[in-house]
Amino acid sequence: MAQDIVPIELGLPQGDLVTLWAPRWREDGEEWEAFLGDEEDLYAFPDAAHLAAFVRTAEQHDLIDHPAWNAVPALNVPELIPDDDHSYDLVGVPELVAEDPDSWTISELAEIVGIVRSLADVCELDEVHEVLDATEGFSLLEQGRLPFTGREGERLWNDLSEAVSEKWDTVLDAIDGLVKVPDVDAGVLEQTAEELATFLEESAEAEVESEQADEDLDTVESGDSDDEEEEDVPVGFWGEVGIDPIKIITAGDEYYSLRCYLDDEPVFLGSDGRIDVFKSEKALARALADSAAFADSDLAEVSTWDEVLAKATAGELEVEVDTENTYVLAGLDEDLADGPDAIDPTQLDLAVELLTDAADWAGDDTVAAALSTSESLGWLVSFVLKPDPGRLAPSAPFDTEQSEWRKLVEAFESRLRVH
Repeated sequence: MAQDIVPIELGLPQGDLVTLWAPRWREDGEEWEAFLGDEEDLYAFPDAAHLAAFVRTAEQHDLIDHPAWNAVPALNVPELIPDDDHSYDLVGVPELVAEDPDSWTISELAEIVGIVRSLADVCELDEVHEVLDATEGFSLLEQGRLPFTGREGERLWNDLSEAVSEKWDTVLDAIDGLVKVPDVDAGVLEQTAEELATFLEESAEAEVESEQADEDLDTVESGDSDDEEEEDVPVGFWGEVGIDPIKIITAGDEYYSLRCYLDDEPVFLGSDGRIDVFKSEKALARALADSAAFADSDLAEVSTWDEVLAKATAGELEVEVDTENTYVLAGLDEDLADGPDAIDPTQLDLAVELLTDAADWAGDDTVAAALSTSESLGWLVSFVLKPDPGRLAPSAPFDTEQSEWRKLVEAFESRLRVH
């Protein structure tokens, strides 16, 4: 795609429409942002073929003076199809906020609110700004899961959900009312529609071939595993190399790193018991491009490590963290103080896994000792993670358990080597 002009898809009441967005850029000492449109109209189209037909023939619109515009009319139709990262389902926001505020829900909502703010700024939609300023939660979405943890975080999420329930129709109506679907040249549209159809047909054939290849591979593996438990074929690059990107959410920040298991023993990106962590996925990928910086990392012992470094050096490494590798430490100490009913078992289970893995890797037995069922914290954790109706519930107060948990978390955070 032309630099700084991005095809996007907007899920609106009138349907899913595609348009172009120019994120903020500086020109002649001033900052600008724009969408494809003209004066008060936002131009949007039912598919990339209509968008391509328009940009190849249009002589007047708000992006005509953008420094990168000259490259846009020469783009082929597939290059004007919005990718998943630039598809914003505005209509689906009420359903989204009905979910629990996990990292993925908050990330998706943050992206939608971000594009809505941009539309409100560019198109001067005061009523949209009023909705987004009605509750603090909208402005905190970019910070990720952290602001929505604990009791205060729950209040913020409930306020945000209530604002969406009561006022999101105002946002949809305001943006939907801006949209105009311009007429396009019929002859050019016939050509771009054929380009789109060819691309979709080739994509469908490639998908069928890929599925058939997977089925053939499954058949071969099934035949080779008569007496063995069938295992899933690794999916994606990280599954192939057997190394997992991980995300750690503490009370103060979010960090990204890598971890794998060798002979069932955890190995982190780091050395001497210190875990190398980064503030974003991109920062981690960029750092890995400097292979010499990680020559002494314990992960260098992994046979596939050179594949990771090679991909990073080529600028092709994408760090994507799965749900099961996201560890939320923030807010757990407060929940522990409130007792078993306040604790999310999944969050606690993952946190225990992370603390235990890090301690085992560093050769530290303090976590295992503290989580022993003979200790008050270990008894509480075991009660939550291994429920038994006939088991005597731990009794309040839980001050000691909270204090011991905080010590474990502080010890873990001291292992983080932040870059």
